[in-house]
Amino acid sequence: MIYSDLISNIEQTHSVFFKHTTNAINQSLTIRNWIIGFYIVEYEQKGKDRAEYGKKLLQSLANNLNQRGLSQRNLNLFRKFYLVYPEIMQLLTAQSDLKQSSILQLATAKLKDAVRTKGIQQNKKNPLPIKKFDKIENSYLISLIQKISFTHFVELIAIDDSVKRKFYELLVLNSSISVKELKRQINTLAFERVGLSNNTEKAIEKLKSKFTPTSPQDIIKSHYFLEFLDFNAPELVEETELEQALINHLQGFILELGDGFCFEARQKRILIGEKYYFIDLVFYHRVLKCHILIELKVNDFEYTNASQLNTYLNFYKKEIMLKTDNPPVGILLVTDKDKALVEYATAGMDKNLFVSKYMLQLPQKKQLENFLNDELKMIKYE
Repeated sequence: MIYSDLISNIEQTHSVFFKHTTNAINQSLTIRNWIIGFYIVEYEQKGKDRAEYGKKLLQSLANNLNQRGLSQRNLNLFRKFYLVYPEIMQLLTAQSDLKQSSILQLATAKLKDAVRTKGIQQNKKNPLPIKKFDKIENSYLISLIQKISFTHFVELIAIDDSVKRKFYELLVLNSSISVKELKRQINTLAFERVGLSNNTEKAIEKLKSKFTPTSPQDIIKSHYFLEFLDFNAPELVEETELEQALINHLQGFILELGDGFCFEARQKRILIGEKYYFIDLVFYHRVLKCHILIELKVNDFEYTNASQLNTYLNFYKKEIMLKTDNPPVGILLVTDKDKALVEYATAGMDKNLFVSKYMLQLPQKKQLENFLNDELKMIKYE
């Protein structure tokens, strides 16, 4: 064996076991979430003291459980997961001659025990199985659990139309697309566009040709995955190495400017509706008495970038800002390989005195532009 063979063997071994471990953890996460949803729905329908909790059930559960990953929002997702995919019950409680993973076997034993010993009976909406699934149905369900991450399922359960949902299930199974790509296809109406095509097969092939397959590294960036493992991760969103490098240095650059900047959070997670969003950097300014939200995008300026930042500003105005605070300020930094464009989102800055202070206290656009250009040059030549 030569040295290059040694390197190759170690890399291949690491890759195989890393992928296997990631898939195993993800299956456990998916099944755990479904079973939790199952218990919640069963309690809602048959709990002897359910009226006592009523609409506050999920909040009460979250408070009493006090576990990372078992927030009210997540418990609601698990409940919906069970309601959208009740057929998983039939897979886990039916006798199947298909070879299942040890995780599925464990879940099967858990569900059978619940049905047998805890008095759980059939309910009208989601009856327990009365017949054995055929091999094709069982095989498809097993594929869903083993090959689709729970973060993918979060996007799928938001689709009400079952046919449309099936289309995107198959898209994930056949193409191994990332969650980001799945979101993009749903938002750009891939299902509807394929349906309008004269050549469905060709349209699907054209879609798939543009996909970048997901990887185990992509899966572990999911905050559901990290919460399941009880990790305190500084970044809970997908970021490119270039973005991370720039944000690392930007944080220090802003603090070095002084002028009242107080660091508050990085990748600040906020909940809007039923979705989490992440703000790259959040500072509080002692002089301006307001929050400074900074978003960095490694691409050309797009109107959606400004719209996204404006959404964050509106959230801070309504949910975070105190009566003694001034309206939050947003700074959007957009860059490509050759130039840097800096944009300020100043919605709500309607007080002349405050605007004057704002112009004096915040870093000048030229400063930020020079910073980005210098950083890009250093990264380029490293």
